[in-house]
Amino acid sequence: MSVTILPAVGTVAPGFSLRDQYGQTVSLSGFRDRSAVAIVFFPLAFTGTCTGELCELRDNLAMFDAAGVTLLGVSVDSTATLREFAEREGYTFSLLADFWPHGEVAQRYGAFLPDKGFATRATVLVDSSGLVRATFATNPGEVRYLTAYRDALALL
Repeated sequence: MSVTILPAVGTVAPGFSLRDQYGQTVSLSGFRDRSAVAIVFFPLAFTGTCTGELCELRDNLAMFDAAGVTLLGVSVDSTATLREFAEREGYTFSLLADFWPHGEVAQRYGAFLPDKGFATRATVLVDSSGLVRATFATNPGEVRYLTAYRDALALL
């Protein structure tokens, strides 16, 4: 099993630009001085644990909104796959395709599992100044609990 080493709290979050499920480019720098961001890496669309986790986040978006945090899901899936996934599950937050170069952003964040070809379940909370405020991760197949998100949001 690969060891996940996420960015250290207090460091500048690695920048990125990825396409969302609608083909629009979303850049981390675009949130600077506007919004904190929760970057939620997940292995693959349409899998049971990923769907369950993202549905729980969908059902609790008010918690993120109240904290002034924009939710961004990131996987190695294509934009077309992520669009179908979002439409089927009613996700109104952005799902970003770390499709090509394959898993490059997940690699920069220490969340990529090269032996699997996808990201582990990792979350990085970035404040509006671009600094990492909290991180947490679980192994594929293990869920991230909503309490971990609440605890992270309380750090803002």
